[in-house]
Amino acid sequence: MTDRAVPASTPATPVARHAVWLVLLAAAGTFALTMGVRQTMGLFLSSLNTSTGLGLGSISLAFAFGQLWWGLTQPFAGAVADRIGTGRVIFIGVQLVALGTFITPWMTSTAGLIFAIGVLAAGGAGMAGPSVLMAATTRLVPLHRRGLATGVVNAGGSFGQFAMAPIAIGLMAAVGWASAMQWLAVLILVALPAVFVLKGNSNHLAAQAAAQQGARPVTARQAIGQALTTPSYGYLSLGFFVCGFHVAFLATHLPGVVAACGLPPEIGGWALAMIGLFNIVGSLAMGWAVGRWRMKSLLALLYAARGLAVLAFLLAPKTPAVMLVFAAVMGVTYLSTVPPTAGLVAKMFGPANMAMLFGIVMLAHQIGGFLGAFLGGYVFQATGSYDIVWMIDIALAAGAALVNLPIRETRPALVARPA
Repeated sequence: MTDRAVPASTPATPVARHAVWLVLLAAAGTFALTMGVRQTMGLFLSSLNTSTGLGLGSISLAFAFGQLWWGLTQPFAGAVADRIGTGRVIFIGVQLVALGTFITPWMTSTAGLIFAIGVLAAGGAGMAGPSVLMAATTRLVPLHRRGLATGVVNAGGSFGQFAMAPIAIGLMAAVGWASAMQWLAVLILVALPAVFVLKGNSNHLAAQAAAQQGARPVTARQAIGQALTTPSYGYLSLGFFVCGFHVAFLATHLPGVVAACGLPPEIGGWALAMIGLFNIVGSLAMGWAVGRWRMKSLLALLYAARGLAVLAFLLAPKTPAVMLVFAAVMGVTYLSTVPPTAGLVAKMFGPANMAMLFGIVMLAHQIGGFLGAFLGGYVFQATGSYDIVWMIDIALAAGAALVNLPIRETRPALVARPA
């Protein structure tokens, strides 16, 4: 018997029509809680620096390591979820986020902060992060709703940032920064019921499709090998690397940018909230758009818009209104890159190994995130300004816009072994 190709777009087994929104609520709600708490950690940067006396560079290293570790966990979490089930992975991930966030105020060394913020909280958020959640959503909703569904899940993360920033500010004013962080840790546990809605895995989908064609399912190694030899997958990952640089720099250092501009500290919290609020709009719009225009063109447009927005911000006077408008514009493009990126991975390789393959793309995103979070603190500590980082940001945005243009939105066949 000769080898047969397993179709890249293996049909998922969608849930009943009345349960689709329950799936979206579970996935978007989980992302809202994990992403919301992680994206508001920048608000605690000054308090951590004052409490520990470690210096902005050392604390930024902990945040930067968290960006990297969040990405490193996702391919492995995705592979495990593809095989043994999404629910188990999310259950462990949520608990790790809560634990890491809860013990952070007790950490007084750089190593302690790296362990709490960078290993426990960030690793847990990676396990309950977009690669696992997007793959579960792709598996559980009908094909024609996948674009909008990924937009809704992505908007959940944005809503979490919008809602968590004011909550964190209010808690800090009411009970102090340390207790505020611990209350946020307790709040994350609200995501645990999502485990029961999102349980299951995509391994049986590949097995069913392969059995129908007399072949064995594509293995994880085969899927990774095919992806890494596909040029368009590499271009997509490079663009997402830049996205990570942008997002991590803003999430970690926007309150510091606000302070450097001589604006009141509360503007930093509201700027983060504006990013979250307007990213809801951007994510939903992008989820709608991916079914109507080329996803690579949408990505190129998003990256170009970011670069132009940063350039305009640097040239504008630094007033509260300008800062909030800038945050709103960046919010529209902030995580709206996720639906077309996830959509391209699914289109090229199908849902069976999507959590793992999207997790690898997320790893590239978080390597960029590591550099964005670390360089922001390092450059400011060395020069007293963020200007160099902003220049790098603009150059990377232009590069990301260009590198997405050669992507081929095709479906390379994954060759399986004969049965």
